[in-house]
Amino acid sequence: SKMKKETEEKKGQLQLLEQNLQNISAQKQNFQAQLIEIDNALEELSKSKGKIYKIIGPVMISSEKNDLEKDLNSKKEIIGLRVKNFEKQENKLKEKFTETQEEVLKELKNKE
Repeated sequence: SKMKKETEEKKGQLQLLEQNLQNISAQKQNFQAQLIEIDNALEELSKSKGKIYKIIGPVMISSEKNDLEKDLNSKKEIIGLRVKNFEKQENKLKEKFTETQEEVLKELKNKE
């Protein structure tokens, strides 16, 4: 029946939405971990009195504290925006998921 077909399609949508949610969640966590690393680096920088070194790929170079702080803060800002972006996407997907789930449940109830 048409109803059954629509319900099956919606169940498929739910699975896709769930996969997307997991994917976005994982990416968000990855960026949140990067933010923590940056915060730790900034904290270490604020304490350090001696020479500062920055690792770029396989190379370690001497660096100015101010430059490094600026660099880390701008990275922090960019990554922070990405985290916010992922949160927005996550919330949209959650809404859509709940909506679709309710529709499926309603259709299943009506069949009984």
